[in-house]
Amino acid sequence: MDQQARPAEDSGPRRQPRAPRPVPGVSRGGRAVLSRPLSLPLITGLVIVLPLAVAAQPGEGLRDPTFWLQLVVACYAGVRLSAMVLSGRRRLVQGAFWLFSYLAMGIAPLAQSVLGRDPTPVLGPRGDTQLATILVLVGMVAFDVGALLARHRPSLRSRRRPPARVHRQRLWVLVGIAYAASGLLILQLGGPAVFFASRQEISSSLEEATGGQAAEAAGEAGNALLRGFGTVPAMLALLILTRWIVTSPAARRRPGVLLPWGGLLLINAIVNNPVSNPRYWFLTVLFALLFTVFPRSPVMYRAALAMGVIIALVIFPFSDRFRYDENGTQPVETNSTLETLVVKDYDQVNMFANTITYAADGNGHTYGQQVAGAALFFVPRTVWESKPQDTGFLVGGWMGTSSANLSSPLWAELWLDFGPLGMAGGFVAVGYLAARADRRYVQRTVDDPSPGNIIAVVVPVLAGYSFILLRGSLLQASGRIGIAVLCLLLVTTFRSASRTHLD
Repeated sequence: MDQQARPAEDSGPRRQPRAPRPVPGVSRGGRAVLSRPLSLPLITGLVIVLPLAVAAQPGEGLRDPTFWLQLVVACYAGVRLSAMVLSGRRRLVQGAFWLFSYLAMGIAPLAQSVLGRDPTPVLGPRGDTQLATILVLVGMVAFDVGALLARHRPSLRSRRRPPARVHRQRLWVLVGIAYAASGLLILQLGGPAVFFASRQEISSSLEEATGGQAAEAAGEAGNALLRGFGTVPAMLALLILTRWIVTSPAARRRPGVLLPWGGLLLINAIVNNPVSNPRYWFLTVLFALLFTVFPRSPVMYRAALAMGVIIALVIFPFSDRFRYDENGTQPVETNSTLETLVVKDYDQVNMFANTITYAADGNGHTYGQQVAGAALFFVPRTVWESKPQDTGFLVGGWMGTSSANLSSPLWAELWLDFGPLGMAGGFVAVGYLAARADRRYVQRTVDDPSPGNIIAVVVPVLAGYSFILLRGSLLQASGRIGIAVLCLLLVTTFRSASRTHLD
């Protein structure tokens, strides 16, 4: 009786559960397991070799406290960027922040200080540049504090919320909008050939299509909105269809999915190419597409961050030759990469110093007006007469320049609005949200690899677009953000019905 009553599973040998398949390059604790021959040169190169090689170059710059502070900033950002590259967890948004900080706020200002040359004139005393450098370091530390606070939040898995997914029928509406908006932009500008001429040519065609005075009356965000409708829906539709094809074998066998995807690929090659678009926008498209095609590859994640350093130091500076035609302003010829960091538009620390001088010149802080103007970018000036100007344009006007291509880094935006304490608090919040977004991305791409996972598309786009947000100004970046939000609201659903999801 005892033997007959014994459960059936005890009658034979027990089957051992299969161990989870290890992810290449990642240990069980989530840390990268790169060998020393790979990790040590990376850390040494980013933290020691490159900063010291720049600092040791001959130049007319002063070796004053500002110089040493800039060296500290470069080394600190190099340590954090190395941690992002070596991490087994794909921290896309945080990785983008430290990549930008290392290059634009660390290495480039250090090179400018060594050579004693600035891409944008600094009107204030050297002390304002020193204060700007200190505040840059404070913002970086505050970002790390925010990311650390995010680690002590409860696990995302403990909360039961319906995941955001792509609605199948509404996706095809977005695809139709993308085709129509991009096609209209191409027709208005005179055909595809304009997009492969130069940025000056496409800007002239855009002014002719909209009317120069009409575009000026629309405000600083007018042109961004106009071009945004021709570029953003096409990019998002391509990313969603790309994820569907990558994660679903059934989708790869459907002509009804492959044909629209191929058309969107061609459209993006026209309207989002690197010749006629800002380099940071092309970097957004490139990063988003790369992480959508390879959502679970630690190797690709590390390669993207490492290649980002090479692209920014080598490719970006010499791509100026495609930005202007023979009748426009010619790019400056340079003989070294160090000089390209001085003559091109790595002017973030310079503009931060000018913002400090601008406030000290009697203008003071704006107490949230600049951020409010960026958040309410869609409100026309005919309705809001006192709507704040673009921060870069505002400071540039005070400087006496009419250039609208002056940066206003996030450090300057937050400092001008809220002062040093508000800036530090703002970066704590940015670091916290970046870490939470990265955790959500890992969860949604590993535990929920469904084709319609909306987070798996949103976070790569946010990581790429963070370069634009960090460079500033916020008002110039707001147009495409608003269009992207509208597109995502269109295709997002929280319903559990499987018939509305991608398969």
